[in-house]
Amino acid sequence: MRVPAAHEMVLAHVEERLTGGEWRPGDRLPPERELAATLGASRQAVREALRVLQAQGVIRSQVGTGADSGTVVVPAPARALGRVLALHLAVDSFPVDDVTEARVMFERFSAGLAARRRSASDLLEWTAALDVMDDDLDPAAFSDADIAFHVAIAAAAGNRLVGELTRAIRESVRGMLLDAMQAQGDWPALRERLRAEHREIHAAIADGDGTLAADRIEAHIRAFHGRVGPA
Repeated sequence: MRVPAAHEMVLAHVEERLTGGEWRPGDRLPPERELAATLGASRQAVREALRVLQAQGVIRSQVGTGADSGTVVVPAPARALGRVLALHLAVDSFPVDDVTEARVMFERFSAGLAARRRSASDLLEWTAALDVMDDDLDPAAFSDADIAFHVAIAAAAGNRLVGELTRAIRESVRGMLLDAMQAQGDWPALRERLRAEHREIHAAIADGDGTLAADRIEAHIRAFHGRVGPA
């Protein structure tokens, strides 16, 4: 049987306390020396485990003696989730089709709820994102506006977890979708088609038609993901 490395034992200890609710966002972890003594591990093993957690966006460590020093639990940001997903995609852990299905599942859910729960400020935010897309943007700038639009819809749905996962998935495939945009021989024509699709999604949500909004956002996702790889 494989014997877990020392830093894995430390990781398991920290993860148990996080998942069990003993340590919450904003809480400060015990000092390295104390963790090492508690677990019977070396300080090097503790540091290695903390580096893994920091890379995952779960903790923030700062050297010093002030109020901000030490290791603090932070909410795992979507950007950290996106980096992890991007790495798995890079080594082909998740086929493109699986990512497409995940996006469709989350964004259909969000579009349907957003159509029922939309507020005036939500409509203004979506309109602002669409207005940005109306400029003669290059693929990279358009991709940023596209992410903002989709993430804003997910946020308006009111489910924070779905919103974070939507952002993470969308950002994890940003490179692939950007490559697909740049590979088009007629980028202005593709940009105009994408603008129109976003406007149609916005109109359905603004009208409170959740079913139509969900159908339109699914068609939009599938059409563009189909340019990335085989279905």
